[in-house]
Amino acid sequence: MLSAIREYGAKLGGEPGFKARDIRWCIDLNGQGRLLGLLPLGDGKSGVTLDRCPDMHAMNSGGKSHFLIESAQTIALHFKAGEDDRKIESGKVRHEFFSHLIAKAADTVASLIAIRTFLADDRNMDALREKMCEQRVKPTDWVTWHVNGSDPRVDELVQGWWREWRRTDLAIDERTQEATLLEPMVCLLSGESMVPLATHPKITGLTGVGGLAMGDVLVGCDKPAFTSFGLDQSANAAMGAVVAQQYVDGLNDLIKKRSRRLANGLVAYWFKERVSEADDPLAFLYGLESEEQQTASALIQARNLLDAIRSGRRADLTHNHYYAVTLSGASGRVMIRDWMEGQFVQLLENIEAWFADLSIVSREGKELARDPKFMAVGSALVRELKDLSASATATLWRVAAYNQHIPAPLMAQALGRFRSTLLKDEPFSHARMGLIKAYFVRNPEGEDKSMKPYLNPEHPNPAYHCGRLLAILAGLQRAALGDVGAGVVQRFYPAASQTPGLTLGRLIANSRNHLGKLDAGLSWWYENEIASILGQMGDAPPRVLDLQGQGLFALGYYQQLASLRAGKKSDTNDNQSGAHA
Repeated sequence: MLSAIREYGAKLGGEPGFKARDIRWCIDLNGQGRLLGLLPLGDGKSGVTLDRCPDMHAMNSGGKSHFLIESAQTIALHFKAGEDDRKIESGKVRHEFFSHLIAKAADTVASLIAIRTFLADDRNMDALREKMCEQRVKPTDWVTWHVNGSDPRVDELVQGWWREWRRTDLAIDERTQEATLLEPMVCLLSGESMVPLATHPKITGLTGVGGLAMGDVLVGCDKPAFTSFGLDQSANAAMGAVVAQQYVDGLNDLIKKRSRRLANGLVAYWFKERVSEADDPLAFLYGLESEEQQTASALIQARNLLDAIRSGRRADLTHNHYYAVTLSGASGRVMIRDWMEGQFVQLLENIEAWFADLSIVSREGKELARDPKFMAVGSALVRELKDLSASATATLWRVAAYNQHIPAPLMAQALGRFRSTLLKDEPFSHARMGLIKAYFVRNPEGEDKSMKPYLNPEHPNPAYHCGRLLAILAGLQRAALGDVGAGVVQRFYPAASQTPGLTLGRLIANSRNHLGKLDAGLSWWYENEIASILGQMGDAPPRVLDLQGQGLFALGYYQQLASLRAGKKSDTNDNQSGAHA
């Protein structure tokens, strides 16, 4: 996994001591160090991403700042109102360190003299803080510089000075001596002999899934239980500075540009060779964003792309590979929840199978429901999306990407939510019904070829027909009595779906009273439907249904109801008896 991420990061051209940052503001100076203005960057919300920002490694030792580009708090001593005195004092220490670095660099790099002059004048700093207050700059916003219209960040002399400072001054700093005291080791990723980095740069961008704003560690051993052979910290997974920077740059870039939220986690994925979003199988799975794409069937798009690959029209995708890592943050550490890789064509075939297996008739019964987005399938398991666990999400993602069977506990969750919404008279979820259907299609005991998107009157399992019968009886009650509030479904669904042999007989006997209230033609139609369904059950309905039987019961009920609505056998039976769509 790390090798693949490092390979991705190496293509970004990063190096130790530099990283990309989201910069929100720019301090504009003239050549003499006079403040011209404070310029907002980007769209006014997120700023812009700038590459090759100088990065100070091992900031935890205290008192340090980054070079050239820093927070508004560190550059201008811009604190929020009522800030803690200790944080103000530590901020002043970092500001002094920042000013010292700029002054030292300006001795040899002329483009930084204006910044040094600006920082040395307290009146300039007062004016800058006033502008920051006027423009509502946050203390944590990152700030860069322009001098005479030029960006000193991209100045080769500035970058060269920073490299040399890191090689000399930083290396002999007593607070980072541990890195130089280590003996050469074999790098875990490159296989080359090198001095291992004592602590690795942090992974950022996981704040929404349990990570820290300051970043999280992927490779780190800060407790005795994590160490071995007398090694300290990251020497337990020895990597050189360049290699470590490459995997960190790679993962940070993936999180920012190639990740999607999955409940309490993120999935970051990429392809060995570039793939457009229009050809991205995982974008099909997650849910396409543009209005044009949303109106198209993800299943059809996957099939069309497969046909193009197999016919040779898209030979560029034939030998491509994909990689995907599911992760979250926890107590300052990056948690790797899953790792997947494989051939592009196989992934596309699996995504096609996912949508084909989930396909289900719509509530109205006249067409197939739209292909569900991935998170809609996940939300079918829980009452609210926030209740969906990261482990369940990761399992579903693997089920879809690897064409695996759906675990019984997930099907049980979906079935439980189906019963709950049915009894509460809430709308059916197409994704939920599709997931229950997909469970049987992918049943590890053998694929259920008889499970179809639409009603199947010839289904071989009696449990399926028990569900059909309840839908017919509910429709009969409504046709005869109209809306009676708590009808057959609310009163008898739990019992009928678990012990049909003890429940359905009484409901059939009571249905004779309803048949007498209908006109002859409609009464004959209901009698014929009931007799036909009973004929599919054999001698009698099953006495007890297990979990799989209850799932088939639910599908039979739903598909029969959809068929009734599509057929419109009367003015009344196109509505659900006891549970509206």
